[in-house]
Amino acid sequence: MPPKRPNPKNAAKPAENEAEYFTSFHYHACAHAFSGGFTRPFHELIDAQASSSLPTIGGHGNAHVDSFRYREWISFKRGYSHVSGSHQTEDNSNNTLVNSTVEGLNILDILTADRLVARLYSKHPYKAPEGFVTMVGSKFENLRIAGYTVHVELDTELFEGIRNYTEAQLAFKNNPAFRKIAQDPFDTGRHIDPPGPNGAFLCSIVKKIDTDYPGVTRKGHSFHVHGFGTVFLGEVLIAHGQRTLNMMRLDLGSSNQGTGTVGAADVNGRHWP
Repeated sequence: MPPKRPNPKNAAKPAENEAEYFTSFHYHACAHAFSGGFTRPFHELIDAQASSSLPTIGGHGNAHVDSFRYREWISFKRGYSHVSGSHQTEDNSNNTLVNSTVEGLNILDILTADRLVARLYSKHPYKAPEGFVTMVGSKFENLRIAGYTVHVELDTELFEGIRNYTEAQLAFKNNPAFRKIAQDPFDTGRHIDPPGPNGAFLCSIVKKIDTDYPGVTRKGHSFHVHGFGTVFLGEVLIAHGQRTLNMMRLDLGSSNQGTGTVGAADVNGRHWP
């Protein structure tokens, strides 16, 4: 008996567009609670604490550190981070969430905070060149300098309209509020030129800093404490398809000199091909 011939109606149909058939989304997200190092009175690096990184296929990752202490200079009660990425079938988008939290922070018994949170959420439509990022949920709780309250106002409303690099370029051109903080992020009086397609914007989610402590000099999104150093709050780096948020960056300059970041998050991701 001769073998049955295959029925053409049951044969698998080739993809109409081979490139689209093989397209996949490559996730990227990372976060850490604290990192830094000192150059005076000695050279020492501090490993990144509670560091998480998302696999390119998506999924979930997390890390936490309890009761961290570096000498008698820096401590926090708890630091943790988590990253996650998954596909949403309802609108065929890829979603990424990055979170970094530090609780009970104490730096040189000058700068303290009950809690600070860096949060980035990205929704990337199918085959779109960039995702749309929100920073809603990022915050400072009870930030203090030498016991004096530091009132920090975040400009969440502004950045809800600047969700990626393309929108940042338009805002730099048409929105005076964004142009003011992006063309001179450190309030030096020197304005930068509009960045091109492969450039980046450095700015801050912080709209206003206010404190009654007499030894503080405020400038832009930073404040300087004599004999302690400079603290930059809510720094945001916006590049094409990518956003980084550092809730606190330290530039310590006294008998103890060093740098550090507290509550850092980064998100990206793209389709290939």
